[in-house]
Amino acid sequence: MPILKSSYNPKFPFKNGHFSTIYSSKFRPLPQLLQHRERLVLPDADFLDIDWSYSKGNSSKVAILLHGLEGNAQRTYIVAQAKHLVDDGWDVAAVNFRGCSGEPNLSFQSYNAGKTDDLEAVVELVLDKNKYNEIALMGFSLGGNLLLKYLGERDTFPKEIKKAVSISTPVSLRGSLESLNKLSNWMYRKSFLIKLREKYKVKMNDFPEKMSHSEYKKITTLLEFDNVYTAPAHGFKDAYDYYEKNSSLQFLPNITIPVLLLNAQNDSFLSSECYPIQLATEMKNLYLEIPKYGGHVGFHQSNLRYYSEERALKFLNEDF
Repeated sequence: MPILKSSYNPKFPFKNGHFSTIYSSKFRPLPQLLQHRERLVLPDADFLDIDWSYSKGNSSKVAILLHGLEGNAQRTYIVAQAKHLVDDGWDVAAVNFRGCSGEPNLSFQSYNAGKTDDLEAVVELVLDKNKYNEIALMGFSLGGNLLLKYLGERDTFPKEIKKAVSISTPVSLRGSLESLNKLSNWMYRKSFLIKLREKYKVKMNDFPEKMSHSEYKKITTLLEFDNVYTAPAHGFKDAYDYYEKNSSLQFLPNITIPVLLLNAQNDSFLSSECYPIQLATEMKNLYLEIPKYGGHVGFHQSNLRYYSEERALKFLNEDF
């Protein structure tokens, strides 16, 4: 498909990528939305918590929302997108990844950018309700990579999954890490690292035979967190092996349903590989939109309506 022309042109100061990223994450007011929690017990006896929101009436379509690194279903970008969907007649299942719902998960492993077996379990739960004939997948940042890998790595998936939207997505995990390591991104790195180190410390109490204070002290960078914990906990040789095997870029050519990939040019989390322009021109199902502005999940129009939220809804309602 041709690269989609973007109409997003925010007012100053939201033309600045860092301002739009930080404002949207820290200062945008949280919309009002009812959420009802359901616990999904996974095949390994661990759990995921899913926060449901329902439209008026009896909807036959549902959107599964996937948050980013160290996010949850109460983050403003998830709640705001869910509200737009609910107001348009969609039910929403906002997933909290393992250990992200306010309660430590039970197993040594947790979540990562390519753990699609957990997404598969969520899809099965949704289908078991026997009320939805249309499922949309929506992912933000890490969650976007997860859904793209899910769609591209398997030969078949449920016919009810019709479309997907991936926003501010690091389709090259190593490239994104290298971008985050730039000096200008020190604040984001520090924020992520504080949260990840704290989770490691908590989990260390439950798995003293696999985790130690000496290993904890090694975690001074995001790369070292993935070397010390993410890779060994999930069966990878090291961090670079994890990035290589789970980056969704390699899975994009196999996607068979319409997918919107919305990545801003001034998203400081993304590397050049995260804008697969040539691939999008060769594929019929990948719709790539690269607005000049937007930062990382920061497509501000007003506090009530973000461009990304309206764009995603329009895409889901289009006929292909």
